Amino acid sequence: MDVDLCIWLILCATGVMGQFQVEPLESTVLKGSDARFSATVQGMWEVMTWNVRGFLVLTVPKIGNISSSSGQFSASFCSAEDTTCVVFTIHNASRREAGPVICTVQGDYGSKLARLHVQESGTVQIKEGDKKVTQDDEVDFNCLTSAWFPSPVVSWNLNGGAVDSSLYNSTHVAHEDSFNSSSVLKFKAVKNSTVECLAILPTLTKPLSSSVHLVVVPKPPDWTVLIAVVCSFGGFALLFLLIYGMVFCYKRRREKEPNYQEEMIKRFRTQSQLSGLRPPGQKQGQVNAGYVTDGQKSVTPSDLTESASTRSNVFEMPDAVYNGTENGNGYSIADEGFRKHRHATTV
Repeated sequence: MDVDLCIWLILCATGVMGQFQVEPLESTVLKGSDARFSATVQGMWEVMTWNVRGFLVLTVPKIGNISSSSGQFSASFCSAEDTTCVVFTIHNASRREAGPVICTVQGDYGSKLARLHVQESGTVQIKEGDKKVTQDDEVDFNCLTSAWFPSPVVSWNLNGGAVDSSLYNSTHVAHEDSFNSSSVLKFKAVKNSTVECLAILPTLTKPLSSSVHLVVVPKPPDWTVLIAVVCSFGGFALLFLLIYGMVFCYKRRREKEPNYQEEMIKRFRTQSQLSGLRPPGQKQGQVNAGYVTDGQKSVTPSDLTESASTRSNVFEMPDAVYNGTENGNGYSIADEGFRKHRHATTV
C-alpha cells in the first residue's frame, strides 16, 4: 500500500484530516505597506490557492514552482524544511486589495476566510499659521485634515503637553471615498507657546502633525482707574484755585475801594486847604437882590436899578503863581498872592 494513502487513512481515522488555519483573520495595514497572511496545514496537501476580493491571484503547489498573477502577490514556506506553513504576502497594499482574502487547500481541507483593511493617511495643517496676540486674549486655532481613511483621531499639544479635550471640538465629513475633518482649539493666551495639531490612525507608528508659534505681547496697563483719580484730583484742584482766585480778587478790590468816611475826611481837608488860601473877609457868594420870596412886595424897576447900582458881586480868584518871575512893575507875582476882582451885575 502506498505510504501517502496510509497516512491519509490514518488522518481520516484520527479526524485530523482537513484541518488548517489562517492567521490573522483580520489584518489592518497602512496604504503602501505589505499585508501578510500565513496558512498552516495539518496533514498531507498538494495545492494551495489564494483569492483576493474574489480573484485568484496565486497558486502554491507543495512541490514545484509558485505561480502568481502579479508581482504584487507572493508566497513562500515558513522554512525550507517545513512545508506545512505557507506565508502569503500582498505588496504595496492599497484600498483596491482591501476586503476578503480566501485561502483554499485542495482536497477535503476546504477554505478559510480572512479580511484585509487598508488605511490611508492624508494631510494635516493649522489654518491660521503663526499668531501674535495680547496677553489674556482669547485665541483660537483651526486644524484641517483631508484625504484620510477612515477619519483620524485629532488631538492638540501645547508646549509639548496634551491639551484637555474640553478645549477643542472636532468634526468629520465624508468626501467621496475619504474623510476630511476640522478641529477648533480655543484657550486664553498667557505666554509664548508652540501649538501642535496631531492626527493619527491605528496603523501609523506616530501621528502626523502641524505646528505653529503663538507670540504673546504683554497686556498694556489699565489706565482707567488712574485717569479717574487724576481727573478727580484735577477737578478739586481747579475748583480750589477758582475759589482762591475769586477770594483774592475780592480782597484786592476791597483794598482799592476808598472808605466812605475816609473819603469824606479827605474831601473836608482838601476844602479846608483851599479855604485857607482865600483872604480874610471873602464871602462864598452874594445875595441876589432880585430874588423875591412868596408874600413879599414886588420890587419896582426903579428899586432894581438903585439896588443894582449899589450892589456888586465880589469874589476872589487866585492868580497864577510863577516861580521867580517878575511882572512889568518890577515885583514878583508870587508875592502878590490873591487879587480881588470886582464885577457889577446890572439887571
